[in-house]
Amino acid sequence: MSERNKAVPASYLILEKEGKVLLGQRINTGYCDGYYDLPAGHVEAEELPLRALIREAMEEIGIEILPEDVQFVHVIYRPKHDETGERVDFFFKALKYSGEPSIKEPNKCGDLQWFPYDDLPEKVTPHVRDVLGRYRKGINYSELSSNNN
Repeated sequence: MSERNKAVPASYLILEKEGKVLLGQRINTGYCDGYYDLPAGHVEAEELPLRALIREAMEEIGIEILPEDVQFVHVIYRPKHDETGERVDFFFKALKYSGEPSIKEPNKCGDLQWFPYDDLPEKVTPHVRDVLGRYRKGINYSELSSNNN
């Protein structure tokens, strides 16, 4: 019998304002440092993806989101993401929130900016760039092969 998948789940926040999306520049994480990414984080043991999103939004950018103000928009499966294994990433859009987004983890985020979708920075984590394109087309599921993670 083959071994069961032990995919690591993560939740990502799509925060939009006036046709722009909020991206933070990764630093000191060991993964895609220098690249821009959505606010995100791993789903903790016994935590649900939506609750992880709400927790990470407060921890990373200091905003409060209520569960009823969140819309699921995409999930991506990434087999053989890296030496840690497979990933399942849940993407949610905040329909409303309270607070003003700001960097709350300066040891992990070097910059936080609103970018127009048609003028994203050159360095955006590859799977996030892919998902943002699919999200804008109304596509809510994707998979990446181990060759293009």
